[in-house]
Amino acid sequence: MDLDDIWVMFLHELSSYRHYHSVKKQIYTGVPFLYIQVAENTNTSQEDIETTIKKAAARSMKGKRLHSETIFVRQEQHLFVYRHRFYVPQEKMFCCGNLCVNCVRLRNKK
Repeated sequence: MDLDDIWVMFLHELSSYRHYHSVKKQIYTGVPFLYIQVAENTNTSQEDIETTIKKAAARSMKGKRLHSETIFVRQEQHLFVYRHRFYVPQEKMFCCGNLCVNCVRLRNKK
């Protein structure tokens, strides 16, 4: 699974919303930022944009073991900027021998 493919699907999904004039991803210092330009003649709120981001991310991640995180950064007139990332959940992948409660050996016995 390549995160670039997930990003392509995600950006395509977001671009399909009719209230968005443009959607693009920019990476600064290794952190991906999402720039959403809203059409001027619409009353699209920040909450509406965050809802569409969550829906598009869910569709892009469907069937994959991923999570997403979106944090609002700023707004300039009709431009909204978010810090958005997809990440793989961190969990134990091997037994360390310390009899941990969340040991991978006990995963199938629940």
